Amino acid sequence: MTDDAPNPALLPAGLMDLLPPEAEREAALVEAMMEVFAGHGYERVKPPLLEFEDSLLAGSGAAVAEQTFRLMDPVSQRMMGLRADMTPQVARIAATRLGLEARPLRLCYAGQVLRVRGTQLAPERQLPQAGVELIGGEEPEADSEVALVAVEALERVGVTGPSLDVTLPTMALALLDAAGVAPGLRQRLARALDRKDAAAVAALAAEAEALAALPALLEAAGPAEGALAALAAAELPPPARAIADNAAAVIAAIRARAPALRITLDPVEFRGFRYHVGVAFTLYGPGGSGELARGGRYMSLNDEPATGMTLYPDAVLRAAPVAPPRPRLFLPRGADPAAARALRAQGFATVAALAEADTPERLRCTHILRDGRPVPLTREG
Repeated sequence: MTDDAPNPALLPAGLMDLLPPEAEREAALVEAMMEVFAGHGYERVKPPLLEFEDSLLAGSGAAVAEQTFRLMDPVSQRMMGLRADMTPQVARIAATRLGLEARPLRLCYAGQVLRVRGTQLAPERQLPQAGVELIGGEEPEADSEVALVAVEALERVGVTGPSLDVTLPTMALALLDAAGVAPGLRQRLARALDRKDAAAVAALAAEAEALAALPALLEAAGPAEGALAALAAAELPPPARAIADNAAAVIAAIRARAPALRITLDPVEFRGFRYHVGVAFTLYGPGGSGELARGGRYMSLNDEPATGMTLYPDAVLRAAPVAPPRPRLFLPRGADPAAARALRAQGFATVAALAEADTPERLRCTHILRDGRPVPLTREG
């Protein structure tokens, strides 16, 4: 390679190779979570990477339109999009290919998505996703189920003690709508809520009597019990009261099945939940491991009620304990194939010598096959 030739290891910003052993760990982690989904009756679907733009960005897909790569299909001469999120694809499958199946429909998925831009905190543009969608069920128990299935999937891969953050992205909008505030005040309030500026929210809410509950609801964010008590005590217009009552029912359904789960509630948070129409969820790992999953209530295609959770395997991988590596068994030339096959069934990776120069050390083996048995290698060999 000449000095001015491009470096073949250089990748576009936000894209990376996943190398051993992390690639194998991520794949095993995804399959373990998918096994949990299947155990709860969620059936796997596999949407394509590319779809026609008009179907990919329909319904909830419109929320990720700005993050979607587009290209012209040379066969049909129609614009196509490369998925930035898998939930809209599952909604399309449910409404079309599975439109006549009985509801509620439980579907799960795993795959890669690609986004136009990363964020300052998460610069990656290619991301793995795994998740569940429950389509056709509007009961609080449906929202409870998808949240708890996600919690169980995290626990299956060793992430213990996650916390569930519940938000009500339509609450602030319901209060603003009921107050009939002017567009200018509405924008200032939205900015103040977005910044969690309690003083500004209190000052602006004083301009409209119907917004009197906003400052108290902003301050109520925290453990679910306290936030629910603040919602119960607040004077809310009927649309907002319905949102609060639904949140209480969902949290009660979660508590009935997982009394020890840590649940927080922010009644007026709306950032990052652009297409949700009811409760929204974020699952955080223990300590500083960050956001591991996100989801909540939305409207699927054909105005079907739906709820779901998307887990982020790359983040889960960082939060999960590192499993012991698979032991690597060196097979000298002429080794017994039957013995090697039996040891693979026991969990060994068998690495066969192909040439005289192949040694256990060069092939990073932990054991060697001797007399039909795996013998651990010492530093002295």
